[in-house]
Amino acid sequence: MRVVAIIQARMGSTRLPGKVLEDLGGRTMLSRVVRRTRRSTALGEVVVATSTSAQDDPIVAECRRLGVECFRGSEADVLDRYFGAAEAYRAETVVRVTSDCPLIDWGVIDGVVGAYQQHHPDYASNTLVRTYPRGLDTEVMTLEALARAWCEAREPYQRVHVTPYLYQHPELFRLLPVTGEQDASEGRWTVDTPEDLEFVRAVYERFGETDRFSWQDAWTLVAREPELAKINARVEHKRLEDESLRLPAPQEARQRLAG
Repeated sequence: MRVVAIIQARMGSTRLPGKVLEDLGGRTMLSRVVRRTRRSTALGEVVVATSTSAQDDPIVAECRRLGVECFRGSEADVLDRYFGAAEAYRAETVVRVTSDCPLIDWGVIDGVVGAYQQHHPDYASNTLVRTYPRGLDTEVMTLEALARAWCEAREPYQRVHVTPYLYQHPELFRLLPVTGEQDASEGRWTVDTPEDLEFVRAVYERFGETDRFSWQDAWTLVAREPELAKINARVEHKRLEDESLRLPAPQEARQRLAG
């Protein structure tokens, strides 16, 4: 079973443009995500999926520097980009990671993939029932489930955020929530604003700018220094439905799947 992690990345973030190439302790944020994801023993390949837009050329250059595979696809239709990357790299199992999560944890990835392999759902995630900090999000799905979402999803936010069609249709897909031993869901460790970036920079600084610390190490740090969590405590999470794009499902989808 070929397991491929696809890290989506773009320069055009609405609240913090260019965030994936921001400096984080001497490396780009994208570099931190790639390095931490690559430590997962469950993965056969790690791929960065960016767009064909010229503004994302620096991401391609960074991938080349990091020696990580890079796929280019639709800028707006991220679901189409994801499916294209999965096909191009012959994925049988797809692991979704986003480039704005520089504290992503290889142990968490191993755990979610392990649960998926044990129970054989269509989709497994540690976001269905949140017990981990936001920013450790790991989603695992079959290529067939991703293909069906690619074919059938028509709401703009479903195509921008890749997986909503899967977890919004439990009547169509077998879903598996993966939870931790403790409830740490109040943590906000993703990067979407300057305050978020300030928080993760502070965490990396505390660990001497290395990226080999685990999420439990970071959790212990924040418990010991509660002022850290206050840095981005006022940041509101974006709603899925806030996306304003209007994207039909690819017209060729049904023909490709039928063929």
